[in-house]
Amino acid sequence: MDKDKLTVVEHLEELRKRIMVVAYFLVGGLIIGFFLAKPVISYITNDDFTQTLELNAFRITDPLTIYIAMIVIVAFIIVSPVILFELWAFISPGLHPKEQKVTLSYIPFSLILFIGGLLFSYLVIFPYLISFTMGLADDMGIKQTIGIKEYFSELFKFTIPFGFVFQLPILLLFLTRLGIVTPMFLQKNRKYAYFILLVVAALIAPPDFMTHMLFTLPMIVLYEFSILVSKVGYRKFLKAEQKLMEEELGMDADNYKNEDK
Repeated sequence: MDKDKLTVVEHLEELRKRIMVVAYFLVGGLIIGFFLAKPVISYITNDDFTQTLELNAFRITDPLTIYIAMIVIVAFIIVSPVILFELWAFISPGLHPKEQKVTLSYIPFSLILFIGGLLFSYLVIFPYLISFTMGLADDMGIKQTIGIKEYFSELFKFTIPFGFVFQLPILLLFLTRLGIVTPMFLQKNRKYAYFILLVVAALIAPPDFMTHMLFTLPMIVLYEFSILVSKVGYRKFLKAEQKLMEEELGMDADNYKNEDK
């Protein structure tokens, strides 16, 4: 069946099949996460930085809550390539063959950037945030008792968003290759993009200036890097459009000659 001519119902059926595939893999990911969650939690609670803190469980169910949350997060990270592939498979019929090949190659880079965002936040942002708040509490004469559930909740809150923020170069490259945005557009609207990044940082960062900047600056660097990546993608987009136009002109010329004969 020609996927370019599918009806709405057929598109929905195709989407349902893709979701079911993801669901099957997600079950497998949850099983793997069941075995990996404990080592990951143990690594986090026993690293050099976390050992400087005294973590406490205030409820009997706190360890179980953390364990289940970690299983789900590990499962989604494991299954994320499948999710991206199924998303690509769903939208790929609307792309040219070369665009299909190019966008498929984005999947491993997207996963690498996501993990890079998690590691950057875990190794840089989160330790600074905890150290800052602990120092502030000492200055105010406040003795902090840290709950392990709250600690992991804040850890997830500040690391996972950075995994998605680090997708910005891939997203803008994808949009550029489709001709939806251009480097010129990104440069022209840089000040609006900066404002949006400041707002996003304000939503996830504490209200102090230094921490806010620690959140915002990596986003700005990512945006500028995305413009450079977009320039590369835009040149390839123009070449592809030019080649397609030449092929169409060549076909028109051949048809015109055949008609003359």
